[in-house]
Amino acid sequence: MNGVRCDGSSAPGLLDAVSTFAGCGRSHVVNFVSADPTVIAMRDPGYRAVLNRADLNVADGMSIVWAMRLNGLGTHKTAGTDAMRAITRHADAAAYVYGGSNGVAPLVADRLRAAGAHIAGWRTPAFGPPDEDEIADDAERIRASGAELVWVGLGTPKQHVVADRLRAYEAAPVILCVGAAFDFVSGVKRRPPAWTHRVGLEWAGRLLDEPSRLWRRYLVGNARFVGGVAREFAHPR
Repeated sequence: MNGVRCDGSSAPGLLDAVSTFAGCGRSHVVNFVSADPTVIAMRDPGYRAVLNRADLNVADGMSIVWAMRLNGLGTHKTAGTDAMRAITRHADAAAYVYGGSNGVAPLVADRLRAAGAHIAGWRTPAFGPPDEDEIADDAERIRASGAELVWVGLGTPKQHVVADRLRAYEAAPVILCVGAAFDFVSGVKRRPPAWTHRVGLEWAGRLLDEPSRLWRRYLVGNARFVGGVAREFAHPR
């Protein structure tokens, strides 16, 4: 979508992919992609390349699902929040929590631990653009923890850039970018009701909760997303 490769997937398919990646012997990146990253990628070729280097780009948003179906690609929405819970229930793997605002990462770790996860560690990196030396140090810290999964919640586009670099350092077998899932899993923010997820209006619930922060992403960004998808559909490559 908008130059970003999006992969058809379902919850069971995601679990199978994570299991395969974990046993492969290399490091892999899984992105949960909503409309916003694809809009940024339209204007930023370097970031677009980062997203397209991911091993799996899962549809996290009904706008992505509908756009893929428009192009004849069947898929289902799998939100990062739901994936964290499903993988915690089904994957017997040590996890590392990386990101969040101050105080959120340990809350996420506690919630996942209470749900049965083995937590190898957590860390909240410094705010601002990613620093290569810090990423290298964090990759070594994650490797030393024995983590098999790394949950990354640093916001778009930072989390995808950092995950791409962590993979280059072979930080862990599976690195998953889940964005706002940290806030929802930790309980710091309330996730919009389930019915909004099903009908493609989860974004509207988030906009009502945080209008000053999210109005541009959703009101301007969603229009750009639709325009980009329409152009791709009219002029397929």
